[in-house]
Amino acid sequence: MGAYLLRRLLIAIPSLLGISLILFTVLALAPGDPFGELATNPNVPPEVRAALRAKYGLDDPLLMRYLHWLTAMLQGDWGFSFASRIDVDDLILQRLPTTLFVVGSSQVLALLVAVPVGILAALRPYSLLDQVANTLAFVGFSLPTFFTGLLFILVFSLKLDWLPFVYNADVAATGWRWYWEHLRQAIMPIAVLGLFQAASYTRYVRAAVLDVARLDYVTTARAKGLGEGAVTLRHIARNAMIPVVTLVALQIPAVFGGAIVTEQIFRVPGIGSLLINAMLANDTPVVMAVTFVFACLVVLFNLVADLLYGWLDPRISFR
Repeated sequence: MGAYLLRRLLIAIPSLLGISLILFTVLALAPGDPFGELATNPNVPPEVRAALRAKYGLDDPLLMRYLHWLTAMLQGDWGFSFASRIDVDDLILQRLPTTLFVVGSSQVLALLVAVPVGILAALRPYSLLDQVANTLAFVGFSLPTFFTGLLFILVFSLKLDWLPFVYNADVAATGWRWYWEHLRQAIMPIAVLGLFQAASYTRYVRAAVLDVARLDYVTTARAKGLGEGAVTLRHIARNAMIPVVTLVALQIPAVFGGAIVTEQIFRVPGIGSLLINAMLANDTPVVMAVTFVFACLVVLFNLVADLLYGWLDPRISFR
């Protein structure tokens, strides 16, 4: 397994280099200038603007700018935010914990809902439970997160006044009260993302369990006298989770992308809102760093999915 992991990491290096070159080229050729506001400001002398452009290498050839960025990034320098006036890595580290909490909690919620519902629906196909689960999954998957988010705000914030709909990072509280206030603010974003993903996962879990439940070794396990619970957990659920692992691992980077919309709706100070604000301000170092982080997540979770295959199915060997 160690050799397989090392080989996959070595393969990931040229992939990430190619992704970074494409991202850097697209952003460099995109319209807009990080110092466009300075160009229209009469209080900023032309020599100051020229000095800033020379300092950050904005007038250098594209390949030279990319090599400078890559060298600096490998040394831990992710650039300087023109809009926020701080280092990009510090800016991302300020926002990353909030996004990880929201996205991670939403994935836990999605799996806690989808796995048992999908298994129960598959074990009782065409029953009332199966029909209700399928209907709710179709409805949940069809509704976009921005609509669900606005609906949650209308019901739980404006009508019932249970939850705040604007995320306030500066909570004036200490101790458990501080954690509780942050949790209250995160409930609706987590529920919106989690239920949307749960609707998709439920369909995949149901389909995977239906396929496995018809296999011969499941019939043999029942013929040997194993209880239905043991057959379901040890022989059906574990093997049915293999395609689900693929879906979950590949969907997590997409969830970060979907969190951009949800963070904008609830004003969550996370990576998504940081990316939107950077794009509006033509803050290319921040946009480049965030999009490259998303690309790294795609490569990372592909590797995690492959490693989980061997744990779920001993027949799979790492070569």
